[in-house]
Amino acid sequence: MSLGALSKVYVTMAFASLRNFLHAALIFGYALAVVAGPVVDLGYAQYEGVVDTNLKITSFLGIRYAAAPTGSLRWQAPTPPSKIVGVQRSQEPPQCFQGSEGMSPINPLAVRDVQQSEDCLFLNVYSPALNSSLPTIVWIHGGGYDAGAASFYNGSELVQEANNEIVVVVIQYRLGLFGFLAGQEVKDRGVANAGLRDQDFALRWVNKNIHKFGGDSDRVAIWGQSAGAGSVIQHIVARNGKTSPKLFRAAMTSSTFLGFQYDYNGEVPQAVFNLVATQAGCNVTSPLDCLRGLDSATLAEINLNLITDAFFTTSMFYPVVDGSFIMQSPTDALAQGELNTDILLSVTNANEGALFINQTGDYDVADYVRNLFPLLGSEESSSVASLYESFGSSIDQLDAIVAESLLVCPTYLLLNAFSGKSYKGEYAIPPALHGDDMINYFPTFDEFGLVEGFNNTDFINAFTQGFLSFAVNLDPNVKVRPSIAPVWRKWSRGAETEMLFNKTELNTPDIAPVNTSSALLTRCDFWKSKHYLIGQ
Repeated sequence: MSLGALSKVYVTMAFASLRNFLHAALIFGYALAVVAGPVVDLGYAQYEGVVDTNLKITSFLGIRYAAAPTGSLRWQAPTPPSKIVGVQRSQEPPQCFQGSEGMSPINPLAVRDVQQSEDCLFLNVYSPALNSSLPTIVWIHGGGYDAGAASFYNGSELVQEANNEIVVVVIQYRLGLFGFLAGQEVKDRGVANAGLRDQDFALRWVNKNIHKFGGDSDRVAIWGQSAGAGSVIQHIVARNGKTSPKLFRAAMTSSTFLGFQYDYNGEVPQAVFNLVATQAGCNVTSPLDCLRGLDSATLAEINLNLITDAFFTTSMFYPVVDGSFIMQSPTDALAQGELNTDILLSVTNANEGALFINQTGDYDVADYVRNLFPLLGSEESSSVASLYESFGSSIDQLDAIVAESLLVCPTYLLLNAFSGKSYKGEYAIPPALHGDDMINYFPTFDEFGLVEGFNNTDFINAFTQGFLSFAVNLDPNVKVRPSIAPVWRKWSRGAETEMLFNKTELNTPDIAPVNTSSALLTRCDFWKSKHYLIGQ
């Protein structure tokens, strides 16, 4: 899902949060508290960290975990990096080529200009103690599989919120056409899902190396937001649940995005490959060789052009069912219980869909649905319109359709697979838009412009501690830090209970267990019945 619409909305929001201001001030003054840190030898390279003497956290920024995926390595599986001579200094890595424009020019995390590059397979590590063996969170960024970067997320903030009892890794992976180009020729002479394989390669790097940074490879939790949460689904079902070695023990998702995931050589992915080849002038006998011979700037321009031309708030490039890494549709794999972990915590926002729909005008709902899901026919699209016609205006209907089909119901697909072994929450602080919860995890997060959250320390602590306590103790009720949250009951089919995080009219925290709407679950069953047509 493209983030162009999100960026336009967020960038207009005022910097009204005192909490955000204080954290931004801390980041801008970061250099005053930083000294050169220890050097970690990875065998192929040595990396020097920087120590924040106030927070007692060492950051290792820009660690190369794979070779540059350029030239003949385009659309190939990631490979180990070559030996690098000398001690490498800590600095934000170049971003992978981005597929959406309009990001805020002011980013308190970016203390230096961060360039975009095809050579972008790097990760950042944040550790409070290199001589420890701490639970580790691997953060997978969102951005619709066509945008996002490690530099947007200050992992030190998660370490702080966990009382310096975790190690945090923030990874990058190939995006857009660089990471998710598919089609028959890519399958035959390269790999589909290159971006997912980058993530897998980074997880294997963590498994092998995190002990050198004070982390415990047996206590890894993966966590992602939006497309990052969709990526978590992919790793849960990868290789039909037979990934070896075991790369993570727990999974966490915030606003799980799942959709438009077809067979690698299906009608849609093959059409996208043909569009790329045509725009590149590669309608030749071997178009993939031709594409590999182009300079990266040309491909980056094609990538941006195609995403810009895609249907409103969608992209052209998504994961596919490739038959080797992703063996079958995620819906089928989840239903069969072929999973790489057995415990889950998931949160959605109360108003996930609004940012993805132009909130002005009147729509033909069935026609919009046909454009959103190109494999749905007229009969199916009309069925969707009928299912949601009681939701109010056409905009209200589409807000609900987009939210439930692509973000909310995929979360319940996950929960069903982990019935009795999972926890579900809903973030409902108005307006509770897609991404509004992010400010609680990363207070200086500014990918789309600063967002005012609920500036209540007790609330923020209760919400964030659910994730961090789960990552550390596999149970949000065994708290890393005391909080006002009541007992968070497990979610199971037949006892669908989740934790609602909201506030009262008097601006005080309102956190309580609620029952999942049976009507919502019925609509989710409808979407599940159409999963082949909508790419789930």
